[in-house]
Amino acid sequence: MERGSSGLRRLFREAAKFGAVGGAGVLVNLGVFNLVRQVTDLQVVRASVIATIVAIVFNYVGFRYFTYRDRDKSGRTREMSLFLLYSAIGLVIENGVLYTATYGFGWDSPLQSNVFKFLGIGVATLFRFWSYRTWVFRAIPAREPVARSASSDGSRRTQRVP
Repeated sequence: MERGSSGLRRLFREAAKFGAVGGAGVLVNLGVFNLVRQVTDLQVVRASVIATIVAIVFNYVGFRYFTYRDRDKSGRTREMSLFLLYSAIGLVIENGVLYTATYGFGWDSPLQSNVFKFLGIGVATLFRFWSYRTWVFRAIPAREPVARSASSDGSRRTQRVP
């Protein structure tokens, strides 16, 4: 039972760290989105894509150096490639929700845009959490415990403990 509750605690801590970085990323995303909408004449979805890209860069730094700092660091090129791939899929999910609301239903007031931007971020976050922890920031395999014992001839033996 200890192993199960320990794993659950680890998952909870990971989700909390992911949420902290992600929450800050949401603030960056929405802040950049609203800033771009205020200072430019870009269409709503284009402004959202720019904000999402800025948030992706912010989140990578937070995930790599805070949430998943204990994960395998040996394949940074692979990690970055997969992060960008899954982030791009998340970008499509996130901005697809906003695109549908804006151009499919005509919900394009500043309040409606922010609500659907936020909803899109939420849906994409579920996908990102699963894909990042499963494929991008992979756990380092646990080592099997080693038991050492002395044999009858005085030499030391090493046994893997299942």
